[in-house]
Amino acid sequence: MIRTARAADLAAIAALHTRARATYYEGHIPVEAYLGDAEIQRTREGWAIAVARDAAEGGVLCAEQDGELTGVAAYRTQDGETTLTQLHVDPVHWRRGTGAALHAACLELWRRAGISRVRLEVYEHNLRAQAFYATQGWLADPSAPRSGSHRTLWLQVERIPAASGE
Repeated sequence: MIRTARAADLAAIAALHTRARATYYEGHIPVEAYLGDAEIQRTREGWAIAVARDAAEGGVLCAEQDGELTGVAAYRTQDGETTLTQLHVDPVHWRRGTGAALHAACLELWRRAGISRVRLEVYEHNLRAQAFYATQGWLADPSAPRSGSHRTLWLQVERIPAASGE
């Protein structure tokens, strides 16, 4: 089930985010940078802001199975540009369609909002995520500057054709 995140989900969202990030940061950056107390607090605060954000500015979606949070996605629209800021699946739930379901739910929301182009940044060493985004239609913009250790990808949001007779 995909649903809108609630304030009551914050602890579970932050914990899932931390577990997922550890899988791709391990061995690439210092452990304190993704598992340190200050970083965990910053993660919680960031998710609290995202969940509280007005719907016109973005959203947070949760994937849930049998009452357990299995994935989370967040996006934000600012200054006319929409960014998929987070998409994480709990590592114990990888390869079960959770990420694809979250992505499809985001696409539906973007289509309804009339959003035609979305960007994201993906960690350069997270090849698993890059492969996932490629299968979803995201493309690198060779003219876009790198953002530190992240690659910028773009997605054209296809319009759903109107039904004939409308």
